[in-house]
Amino acid sequence: MEVYGKTPQDARIARIAEERNIDRDTLRWLLATEDEDALFCLRKTARETADRAYGKRVFLRGLIEFTNYCRNDCYYCGIRRSSPCERYRLKEEQILSCCGAGYELGFRTFVLQGGEDAYFTDERLCGLVSAVKERWPDCALTLSVGERSRESYQALFDAGADRYLLRHETADAAHYGLLHPAEQSLAERKACLLHLKEIGYQVGCGFMVGSPGQTVDTLYADLQFIRQFNPHMVGIGPFIPQKDTPFGGEPAGTAEATIRLLSVIRLLLPKVLLPATTALGTIHPKGRQRGIRAGANVVMPNLSPMAVREKYRLYDNKAYTDAEAAECRDMLREEMREIGYEAVCARGDYRKEPETEEMI
Repeated sequence: MEVYGKTPQDARIARIAEERNIDRDTLRWLLATEDEDALFCLRKTARETADRAYGKRVFLRGLIEFTNYCRNDCYYCGIRRSSPCERYRLKEEQILSCCGAGYELGFRTFVLQGGEDAYFTDERLCGLVSAVKERWPDCALTLSVGERSRESYQALFDAGADRYLLRHETADAAHYGLLHPAEQSLAERKACLLHLKEIGYQVGCGFMVGSPGQTVDTLYADLQFIRQFNPHMVGIGPFIPQKDTPFGGEPAGTAEATIRLLSVIRLLLPKVLLPATTALGTIHPKGRQRGIRAGANVVMPNLSPMAVREKYRLYDNKAYTDAEAAECRDMLREEMREIGYEAVCARGDYRKEPETEEMI
């Protein structure tokens, strides 16, 4: 028998890293184990994997939540169509003002995130993308605005968008049906992700940890989908209930499970850009630091106007809604410095595999 580590537990973790794969039994063990030595090995292996790809750097992305209107009625989301939340929609000049302020603070990636808002037609959204890229051509622009047609994705790419985040939410069709109304389908979500990748975006998928109905089997399906799809970015965070949704009374996911899965994803995809999300920072006071130490390498401080942040409430008790952009940047830099990492505002593009080490 080939030896991978000092103990059988170490060997199981080393095998994940070597094979860039995980079997169902190993996943079940990692999610349930209380073996602190094994969990330390998992985090350490993941962290060293991230360090080899990106060094001791954590990339800051400037997040702008520009609309909370949404045509969908996802059962877990606080801005779902039937939510009683107060709606808002930023004007183009407000969005550009947020980008300008972020640029002055050093940010070189902006993430425009919103619900699936019919107001933002291709014409309007392409105009916005073009305006951002014309003013700040050295910046990367990420969109996270849900499902659109392939033609729409192509137009936005041609206008200058570089990246696109679209969580698949779950790779199990029955579980997807539990989380969404019948008019939404996993097949359509996967088709959108494939279109984005074919067009040439740096693409991100992901899921909630601890969502209602989630099991080891559905998580295994998620990890296998991610491994096979091979995205540039993966966003996972704990499910946190929002009181006005059908799942408002469900228990939240845990920081511990999220952190274990961050490490596993890092081992499956060594070069992936992997955020320590706001949800993780919401559910645990040191969540983002713990996420970085487990293999994550991206955080996304909020550049949205203070007046609207409380209205973009995907879940309850969302953290970091009251920190000004400069304050948030400085706070994150200090948090990262405390654990031996440098928070940088560079574009931080995905790194290709070792044989083509240049940045894309």
